[in-house]
Amino acid sequence: MDNGVFNVILEYLNIVFLVFSGMLFTLYVLMAYFATRNSIHYKNKNSFGNITKTLGSPLAPGITIIAPAYNEGLTIVENVRSLLSLQYVNYEVMVVNDGSKDDTLQKLIDAYHLEKIDREIDPHIKSKPIRGIYKSTQRSFAKLTVVDKANGGKSDALNAGIFLSENKYVGCIDVDCLIVPEALLHVVKSFYQHSQKRVIAVGGVIRVANSCKISGGTLEEIRLPKNWLARFQLLEYTRSFLLGRMAWGRLDSLLIISGAFGFFDREIALAVGGYDTHTVGEDMEIIFRMRRYMHDRKEPYHVAYIPDPLCWTEVPESRKIFINQRDRWARGNLETLSTHKDMFFNPRYGRLGLLSYP
Repeated sequence: MDNGVFNVILEYLNIVFLVFSGMLFTLYVLMAYFATRNSIHYKNKNSFGNITKTLGSPLAPGITIIAPAYNEGLTIVENVRSLLSLQYVNYEVMVVNDGSKDDTLQKLIDAYHLEKIDREIDPHIKSKPIRGIYKSTQRSFAKLTVVDKANGGKSDALNAGIFLSENKYVGCIDVDCLIVPEALLHVVKSFYQHSQKRVIAVGGVIRVANSCKISGGTLEEIRLPKNWLARFQLLEYTRSFLLGRMAWGRLDSLLIISGAFGFFDREIALAVGGYDTHTVGEDMEIIFRMRRYMHDRKEPYHVAYIPDPLCWTEVPESRKIFINQRDRWARGNLETLSTHKDMFFNPRYGRLGLLSYP
């Protein structure tokens, strides 16, 4: 190749990368600005008043925490014990045993003195067959409900919980996540902080628990992960949750609530048919459908985001598991965008179609 042609191509590529870098830098500066504004706004709103007394009242709205479990026999008892110790009065912990092949169900029965109850189950529930519903014979575990069903995957298990719940709000979490005791107080408060808009979903910051000291389902000491891959993910989670999602939340254009910690208005979640069991990106896809539902009905709504670290989870330390996880996330992202491609640059959906989707 002639040196002159090569130099022209090289110079062209340099210009392309310079423009791209400039645009990327500008984008992150804008996101940092909006994220900071949102954080300050949240801090000012929550700098007064004691939410413990108000939202700890029996008159506070009911909320069901749905935790799918598949072959979690090693840790299920401790995980459920942690969920039963949250600082909120009117809530239910619903563990959905998704056809586990180990002793998950038996350990729950033994540890929490569960007995099968008679309850009429709607045959039209959008999930695999439900084999039984269990409640504890002891009053101290009255908040616990265990649903045993045939295996259908996480989305299917969450759908069963949403349909069986009788509370106004539902929280969909990973059973192995550690939720801070005051998490539900902040979540329920977020549902009521907008008087002119209906809050249809609430998400929060997820922190990396690798190498942290956890005892009895309680976080005792925060530590930096020893594994380098986990450290990079810690940095990534901080950027994603405290910069990206805070900024999109400020613009009222947030398109995803993490599957590890997401809370929904049950009525709207049921109206859109619950989770899509045919995609691996169910946490993003349900937000798309709930937003579309509200847009199509021209009802004012909001997807709220809480900058407080309310949930801790362990991230992959193995490259193989990490690659599989990111492959699943990427495929779920592409599937969701493809399913809702008619929203792309569609002014009918406002910021959702003109800004956050593109």
